[in-house]
Amino acid sequence: MDTNGKARLRAGALERRAAIAPAAREAFAERLALKGVEIARRAMTRTVGVYWPMRDEADTKWLVEALAYHDFVAALPAMQGRGRPLLFRKWTRRDPLIPGDFGVMEPSRRLLEVLPDLLFVPLAAFDRRGHRLGYGAGYYDATLRDLRAMKPLLAVGVAFAAQEVAEVPAEPHDQPLDLVLTENELIDCRTD
Repeated sequence: MDTNGKARLRAGALERRAAIAPAAREAFAERLALKGVEIARRAMTRTVGVYWPMRDEADTKWLVEALAYHDFVAALPAMQGRGRPLLFRKWTRRDPLIPGDFGVMEPSRRLLEVLPDLLFVPLAAFDRRGHRLGYGAGYYDATLRDLRAMKPLLAVGVAFAAQEVAEVPAEPHDQPLDLVLTENELIDCRTD
């Protein structure tokens, strides 16, 4: 699929996401917190990377709170520059957030850098094979590639069911998700 085809898929999924009612958004934020902790426990991990929501992404703020409550290390991403992987810093609600590139809130540079074992990933569109469309800059593909080269990593896409598409065209640099969590189900995308 050409770049225009990807752009149309992305735009359609983002339009459907924007139309989600506030009550459904709040219900999913609650489900995400509960299921997120459950996924972290099953993965027997300690350090969990979580995106900070922007625009109308699924809200992960309750998930960060729930992880901290259950003694997981929650980490938020920070950009290192275009085309470079994200780095993660340990974060609690007592720590400051600062505006980063594209208006994304990031943890302060003073906070401890950590390597997550589990990563909750934002996305624009996804399919059941675990392929995702992000926002086009490749930050999460580079991050997943580099983290997977260092250690085992479980990557969980977070999306509303309305963001699902029949097929996301995959390119060689694209990094697949292991799971996708929606307001309706947990989709296992692994083929083994």
